[in-house]
Amino acid sequence: MISDLSDATPEQLLHAAEDSVREARLLEVRKLELLLAWADLHSGDPQAEPGAVLVRYGGPRLITLGGDGTPEVADLALVEMAIARHEHVLATRGALADAFDLRHRLPQTWAGIREGRCEVWVVRRVARMSRTLDRNQIRIVDEAVAAALDQAPSRILAIAEAKVIEADPVAHAARVKENQNQKGVWYPKPRPGAQVGEDSDQAGVGTVFARLDEADALAHQEAVEDLAAALAEHADVPEGAEPLGMDHWRAEAFAMLADPAAVLAFLNGIDDTPGTSEVEEVAQQPSRDPRRSAEIVVHVALDDTGALGPLARVESLGPRLLTQVSDLLGRHATIRVQPVIDLHTGRSVNGYEHPTDVKHRTQLRTVGDVFPHATSLFTRNGRQPDHDHTVAYDKHGPPGQTGDHNDTPLTRHHHRAKTHVPGYTVLQLGPDKWIWGTPHGLYRLVTGGGTRPITQAEYQAHAQQAIVLADDYAA
Repeated sequence: MISDLSDATPEQLLHAAEDSVREARLLEVRKLELLLAWADLHSGDPQAEPGAVLVRYGGPRLITLGGDGTPEVADLALVEMAIARHEHVLATRGALADAFDLRHRLPQTWAGIREGRCEVWVVRRVARMSRTLDRNQIRIVDEAVAAALDQAPSRILAIAEAKVIEADPVAHAARVKENQNQKGVWYPKPRPGAQVGEDSDQAGVGTVFARLDEADALAHQEAVEDLAAALAEHADVPEGAEPLGMDHWRAEAFAMLADPAAVLAFLNGIDDTPGTSEVEEVAQQPSRDPRRSAEIVVHVALDDTGALGPLARVESLGPRLLTQVSDLLGRHATIRVQPVIDLHTGRSVNGYEHPTDVKHRTQLRTVGDVFPHATSLFTRNGRQPDHDHTVAYDKHGPPGQTGDHNDTPLTRHHHRAKTHVPGYTVLQLGPDKWIWGTPHGLYRLVTGGGTRPITQAEYQAHAQQAIVLADDYAA
C-alpha cells in the first residue's frame, strides 16, 4: 500500500491501479458470497417451524429467485440483509437471484469471477439474460462465457447473447414474432417548457421514433444513406463556409422521403419546373435502381448431424436465427455467394501496404482491435482499422516483410500511442496472438480469447517464439 501517492513512482502507480482492479472485483464477489451464505442459513421452510404464522396471514414462506435448478430462500429473511447492504429489499433479491444462478447454473463462470478475471456486473447480466433457460440448456452458455472472461465486457455479452439464442431457438423465434407484432411509428409532441431555457433543444425541430421489422429498418437506413450522400454531393456550399455534416443530410433525406415524387425527381436529375408533372418526367427517364450492392458476411456452423445449426452470426448485426437471415437476404434481387475464406492460410508480399486479402483474414481472425483490453469491434464501429506492421517495415530490409505474419490491426488512437509514445513493444506469436509491453513495465498477452496479464518472465519466454518473418506464413 502506498501511503502518499504523490511520492509514488509511475511504476508503483500503475501496479497499484492494476491491483485495485482485482481487489475491487474480488470485493464484489465477496458481497455475493455473503448473500449466498445468508441464503443458505435461511433455506429451510419457515412454515415448518413451531408456531409459524400461516402464509395467508402474512407469515414467511420459501420463494424461488433464480432460474431452474436454484434453491429456495425464506422471503422475509432477506429484509435484514437488505438493511445491512444499505439498499431496498428488491435490490437484495435481484443480487441473490444472480448469485444463485452463478453458483448453481453457471459454475464455470462463477469459478472464473472468483479468480478476479472479470467485472461482476457483466456476469450478473449474463445470469439475467439466461434465466429463462433450463438447467440443461444453460450449460452451453456457461461454457462459452467462462472461456471468454478475459475479453471486453461487450464481447462477453455478445457471446452470451448468441449462446442464449442457440440454447433455445424456439423461444427466441417467439420473441421475434412478439416484437414484430408491436411495431409502430410515433411523433411525440414537445413537453410544455421544452422549447425554452438553457438546456432546450426542442425549439423548431420534431422527433420521430420508429419500431420496424429489422429488414425494413435496414432497407430504410440504406435508402436514407444513399439519398443523404447524393444531397451532400450536390449541395451548394458558400465560399469559406464549412460543409454540413452527414447527420444533417440524413435528416434532410429522411424528411424528403415524405414526398416520393420529389425523391425520384432529384435522383433522376429533374428540375421541379411548372407545367410538367414530375411523374410524367420520371416516366420519360431511364429506370434507375437506387439499391447499392452490399457485402453481408454470415457465419454459420453445422450441428452434430451435419445440418446447418439454427443460428448464424451476421457481421455488424450479431446473432440471428437462420429465418431472420433469410428475410435479410430476401431484400436483394441478386445474391452472390463467395468462397469460404480459409483463416489458416497466409502469404507475404514485398511491398509496404498490406494486401486486401491479408487485411480481410486478419480482421476475421481478430474481430477487433488487438491493443490490450481494447473493446472496439471493427464490424460495429464501421471504421477500418490501421494495419500496422508488428515489426516495423524496413525499405532496405529483406523481402516478405508484409503479410499475415506481420499485421497488427489497431484503431487510430491505439496506433498513435504505439507509434508516438516511447516504450511500447509488441511481438506477434502467430496470426492471431500478440504480446505487449508498456513503457512502465506492464505486460499483456492478447489473443482471440481476450487480454490476459502476464509477468515479465512470461513475456520474455513468449518473445523467444515471436514470429518475425516466419516461413510458415511467407508462402
